[in-house]
Amino acid sequence: MSSPNDTLAALRKSYERAELDEASSAPDPLMQFERWLAEAIDAQLPEPNAMTLATVGGDLRPSTRIVLIKGYDERGIVWYTNYNSRKGQELAGNPWAALQFHWVELERVVRIEGRVGKVDEAESDAYYASRPLDSRVGAWASPQSEVISGRDVLVKNAALQAAKYLLSPPRPPHWGGYRLVPDRWEFWQGRKSRLHDRLRYRREDQAWVRERLAP
Repeated sequence: MSSPNDTLAALRKSYERAELDEASSAPDPLMQFERWLAEAIDAQLPEPNAMTLATVGGDLRPSTRIVLIKGYDERGIVWYTNYNSRKGQELAGNPWAALQFHWVELERVVRIEGRVGKVDEAESDAYYASRPLDSRVGAWASPQSEVISGRDVLVKNAALQAAKYLLSPPRPPHWGGYRLVPDRWEFWQGRKSRLHDRLRYRREDQAWVRERLAP
């Protein structure tokens, strides 16, 4: 059996599904994002709500992980997590972050950059209450990003928390939402011959400036 490394250089794909130009794109990036997100959902892609979150710690080492978008509007992009996790600690020290959606089947990427802050407690409470019971218990059971001796730690913690709170676990104080307020968006559409379409929107004087980037 050959090594995957032996075939990497030969892997090729021609992107020919769609195009993205200034005339057909929305003047506002949130409108363009909503359009593409709706198309990803309508296409029944696997987890169209999955996005990569990039943060940078105090040691200047970047880190990424997958989180799920749980809301968006003119205020920004929202997701929920453990505030004590690595990403939470890094955001506490450096509130600037980046998000990326990669809808492979549609040959599209959306990149978003901006400043991150916590959503208000009422918003976190409302979302937490909407989660399945097991997920609400899990928020108490997992000391996210900490070293543990084995999976049995999680199972034991979950059983203890389930017994303690029964059907009504409150939202943990260390768990809640973040909102990234975008000041830059980029929409990438794969094109033939690697001449991809890239449109960037950047915030300037309370308005959005749209410009094309070379691929």
